[in-house]
Amino acid sequence: MQNTVFVTGGASGIGLAIAQASVARGWKVVVADVEQCNLERAREQLSQYNQLLHYEQLDVADEEAVVKAIARCDSEVGPLTGLVNSAGIGSDVPCLDTTTALFRKTVEVNLIGSFVASREAARLMRTRGRGAIVNIASVSGIRGNPGRVAYGASKAGVISMTQVMAVELAPAGIRVNAIAPGPIETPLVRDMHTEQVRASWLKAVPQHRYGTPDEIAGAAVFLLDDCQSSFMTGQTLCIDGGFTAAGV
Repeated sequence: MQNTVFVTGGASGIGLAIAQASVARGWKVVVADVEQCNLERAREQLSQYNQLLHYEQLDVADEEAVVKAIARCDSEVGPLTGLVNSAGIGSDVPCLDTTTALFRKTVEVNLIGSFVASREAARLMRTRGRGAIVNIASVSGIRGNPGRVAYGASKAGVISMTQVMAVELAPAGIRVNAIAPGPIETPLVRDMHTEQVRASWLKAVPQHRYGTPDEIAGAAVFLLDDCQSSFMTGQTLCIDGGFTAAGV
């Protein structure tokens, strides 16, 4: 059975890099994104692979839309063998200035959106006895980065969710893993990171640089591929230039 991967947030940044790396391997890919303009740009950038690609405008915070999109793509594009939860939002706001509205919105997209997509994909995957889910978490879900109270909490939830679902779904042949990127050059990071924030990250990362989306994509493809990572589940790979390993 040919691999078919559904990628949320797949039209920009890390999600786009994962979609491109997956389709380059000959896999079918569903590129799902909330922004139609991003989808059009992705269609142009990936035009050489159009026969393997399907595009979906999708807000992962809309549960009904997610349920319908995953079911439709599973039946029309190909039985889903992989899901990548890359859709996410972020903010840089001190905890005492963070509103409950911002906190709820961040959790709704980053955590609950990833849960709903994972639940729906897993319900389909279990009927076939195989599947791989990759959640894009963050080092902010592992370390206390200033200004990330909502974002960090949502990503810590993603890491815990990854472990629980990995344990529960293992008997069904479904693997669930996460990637925790450090600072990566993406549109979201360019919007969030001021020059002061960027300088702070460069000082804290032992490799003294930001990563690229392609460096995350390689790990995602590894985790999606049963031939390479069949005995790996419930893990969080930190791809962060040594950030989480560094001491004082």
